[in-house]
Amino acid sequence: MNIKSKKFAVIAVITFLILFLMNYIGNDLPDKLERALMTAVAGVIGLTIGMWFVLKNSKDDTHHDFD
Repeated sequence: MNIKSKKFAVIAVITFLILFLMNYIGNDLPDKLERALMTAVAGVIGLTIGMWFVLKNSKDDTHHDFD
């Protein structure tokens, strides 16, 4: 999956919504909006970095046999 594709954008938006709603609904502290936004943005950034590593390593032609 390419990071610049529409499929990745849809997955990133879904990830953001799920993380935001989980943190916003389940939090009773006065700063729940800020915490939910920071957690959701950090989740999407982590997803992007992880997918960048997967895409980077998918082009590797060397075979690593760890058996």
